Amino acid sequence: MKNGWSEVKKWSIFCYFFLLFFSCKSNKALLSGELDENLTTKAIVRNHYNGELNFKTLSGRMKIDYSDGDSSQGVNVTLRIEKDKTIWISAPLGMVKALITPTRVTFYNKLENEYFDGDFSYLSQILGAELNYEKVQNVLLGQAIFDLRDGKHTVELGNGNYLLKPLKSNELFKVLFEIEPEHFRMGTLVLAQPVMKRLLEIKYKNYQRVAKQIAPGEIEIVATHEDSQSKITMEFKNLEINKPLTFPYNIPKGFKEVTLK
Repeated sequence: MKNGWSEVKKWSIFCYFFLLFFSCKSNKALLSGELDENLTTKAIVRNHYNGELNFKTLSGRMKIDYSDGDSSQGVNVTLRIEKDKTIWISAPLGMVKALITPTRVTFYNKLENEYFDGDFSYLSQILGAELNYEKVQNVLLGQAIFDLRDGKHTVELGNGNYLLKPLKSNELFKVLFEIEPEHFRMGTLVLAQPVMKRLLEIKYKNYQRVAKQIAPGEIEIVATHEDSQSKITMEFKNLEINKPLTFPYNIPKGFKEVTLK
């Protein structure tokens, strides 16, 4: 994963931190609901939050494929999450590890003897909007990254989903939430910055049932900046809920600190 890791350091590093999570035991897709044209925006939003995945810890494995048009990489990683507190990822033999908390974003790479240790400010700068732990976690769980209960939205039917757009436009970016009709989880999230020529599109390819709950089965993230594009696909396997977990993480001595520009 050496080349893939290096190329993720700029715009696509934002994408990379979304590649880091989730796993499920069943591969059965669960997207077959029918749209109800009479359903109100309020009902759609209420159903979305009623179906939120409920857990204390998640652990499992995840297959990640990364490509940027010039090269491609694939890796299997171990994932551990303590809800609202910690996201921990480890590649085989601990060659690459990442740790995300509400106040810290850090990773190290033994293949290149380097590390990054900071917060969400760099990723927020890339996105052009405030990014935090909750938003990253929401993406991984199939939740809307902004609270749909704040503000009003218009609703249309399209792409087999309910299309929710904020009634009040943001000057910096445009956002579109697509809610799938079967379980009212996220179908697609589109976040665009036309002035900066940036586009982030997160597609939930299918969902899976885990311990009587609904979790993402496969997520595709495409980040476009001007003429460059990076794509990450995550396939989730072997998820366990509420298993006791530890989160070992120590940056090895002698590693060079990465400065992200």
